[in-house]
Amino acid sequence: MTRIRVHLAGGGGAGVADRSYDILCGPGAADGIGAAVAEAGGRRSVVVADAAVATSHAARVTASLSAAGVEASLLVVPAGERSKSVAAAERLWNELAELAVDRHTHLVGVGGGVVGDLAGFVAATFARGLAVWHVPTTLVAQVDSAIGGKTGINLAAAKNLVGCFWQPRGVLADTTTLETLPDREFTSGLAEVVKYGMILDAGFFNWLEAQASRLVARETSAVTQAVERSAAIKAEVVSQDEFETSGLRAALNYGHTFAHAYETLSGYGQLLHGEAVAIGMCQAARLARLQGMISEEIVDRQTRLLSQLRLPTAAPAGLGSVAELLTVMARDKKSLGGRLRFVLPTSIGSVVLAEGVPEPLVRSVLTDHSTRPAG
Repeated sequence: MTRIRVHLAGGGGAGVADRSYDILCGPGAADGIGAAVAEAGGRRSVVVADAAVATSHAARVTASLSAAGVEASLLVVPAGERSKSVAAAERLWNELAELAVDRHTHLVGVGGGVVGDLAGFVAATFARGLAVWHVPTTLVAQVDSAIGGKTGINLAAAKNLVGCFWQPRGVLADTTTLETLPDREFTSGLAEVVKYGMILDAGFFNWLEAQASRLVARETSAVTQAVERSAAIKAEVVSQDEFETSGLRAALNYGHTFAHAYETLSGYGQLLHGEAVAIGMCQAARLARLQGMISEEIVDRQTRLLSQLRLPTAAPAGLGSVAELLTVMARDKKSLGGRLRFVLPTSIGSVVLAEGVPEPLVRSVLTDHSTRPAG
């Protein structure tokens, strides 16, 4: 079991003086949630889980809480991105009210990134702030969305447009839960893993190239190492730039400006988040290449690795016109005064937040549905 610390300044909500917390990675981590909540003073909890894990991982979490003397109720939301909605949040608010939840109750999100974002947002807003814990059960949640306190729900206009920063009390990333993931869900999470190598750790990117076949085969040691290193990078970034004020945390959005536009126009259903991110990273790299920021070799290396990990490298046709994509991208949270801003690579392991990118170049990337050979 690996323990990774997220160092944060004090002054948090829900009566928390020191908001720093641990990410516990490894097999069986979820079984420690009861002791963790009890140690934090929790005597009552509400587990929020998606339907896919309600009778499996969420049941384990509920049992752990009960065994530790923490009263536990279970609320289930439908699996899938459509649960990151105003309607789903309102339903949970009302259910918490019916349960007479007070500010001493702890929420525990069990599931993927959708449940984590939704549970975090509901915790932040109900009764002006409840303690929240995350037990991520998907790869994308374990390496990215469960860490860092970003919460949010989607609107028809754009993804994650409503939300707030609300840090968890702890994250318990049980790597055994990944064994139950469908192949497509697991593969989708690998996009976020590649992202960390591209933005901050060239050595990790090199390791991913060497271990691609083992990751695709879901070999335990390779997957565990990928989760631990990704979580450590995310923790370091959040510790240094919690509220995305210095620009460092913005690097974590590499590929996401493109990705969120595709997710929005597809109705949050056709593409998994990681699949959209993989496409977005390819487009961001091509945009950087068109501006002379990187070589064609770097574009090819990223494309090749994503292909080896069985991720898409080009947008499927029919996900919106260029005009529609640009309109949605202009609503992206990174946009400033209606001007698009992109996280673009300058080398493997380094990115910048680029402003004033010429629109014709963006249009060129959006109309290029080709991909270079992965061999």
